[in-house]
Amino acid sequence: MDLKAKRTPLFLSAVLHQKIWGGTKLQDYGFKLPSDHTGEAWLISAHPHGLSRVNNGPLAGQTLTKIWREFPELFGGHAQDAPFPLLVKLLDAKDNLSIQVHPDDDYARAHGERFGKAESWYILSAAPGAKIYYGHRAKTKAALQAAIDAGQIETVLRTIPVKTGDFFYNPAGVLHALGAGIVALETQQSSDMTFRFYDFDRLDPTTHKKRPLQLQNALAVTQVPHQDPHIVQATRQVAHGMVTMLVNADDFVVEKIQTTGELALNQAHNYLLQTVVDGGGELIVDGTVYPVKKGTSYILPKPITSYRLSGLMTVIASYAK
Repeated sequence: MDLKAKRTPLFLSAVLHQKIWGGTKLQDYGFKLPSDHTGEAWLISAHPHGLSRVNNGPLAGQTLTKIWREFPELFGGHAQDAPFPLLVKLLDAKDNLSIQVHPDDDYARAHGERFGKAESWYILSAAPGAKIYYGHRAKTKAALQAAIDAGQIETVLRTIPVKTGDFFYNPAGVLHALGAGIVALETQQSSDMTFRFYDFDRLDPTTHKKRPLQLQNALAVTQVPHQDPHIVQATRQVAHGMVTMLVNADDFVVEKIQTTGELALNQAHNYLLQTVVDGGGELIVDGTVYPVKKGTSYILPKPITSYRLSGLMTVIASYAK
């Protein structure tokens, strides 16, 4: 692969998933929906449950997994058997998601996944009165179990009102769920291991039965008592925009880039994931102009050490640590 090809951004196609709680708002991000219950768009994914494909340049048509394996130099080099570590999604919660919890790396590896599932949400829109479920008030696992046994789990769940622009970090072990009326960008470890704790006693319209819970696993990995993670955010003003560090977590960093003109930026990581979540404009690399708009996702490979964003837009960027 020549240098020009190595310095070409990788624009990715999304994989859409129907969900019992999904709606139609992902069409606002340029996606053709398979149904009116579309809950997730996997924007940047090398997970086998939803593989992104490159849609431009010499690698067009290839999956992110294939490119990761065959061209490790694009990602700063990695062990031959190392999987791509991150997954970026758009979520449309027309209804509440199930109350759920994710394991850490050790528990996940003991149960068939390479990674645990720490994740984060950037709230893109929220209906009036929207809330997330985040943590619980039980002081012991016995108390949590007792609330389950008594059918009173909702009495110990903690809720937080949300608005557009809010950000939350969900480390492994935290009970959580998006509430109805929220669209969010989720940045997470590349894992699909979810333990459902509570599902509001609703019936799956396809099976007419309650969806299964994984209470034993959920209780095993839930943090008790709950503690909010400590995150430090910082914003730096730059010419024609600003960059905000949203979280610097153990497994990934998430930043928000806001442009008000042409913004020159350096890329000092092994690779950088970006999704335009509002507005639009241009990505410029080596003088080549790539139009971008709300819903566009791409990877800047390691050889791209500088780039420009031009326009009026908000971009969520992330990289693995």
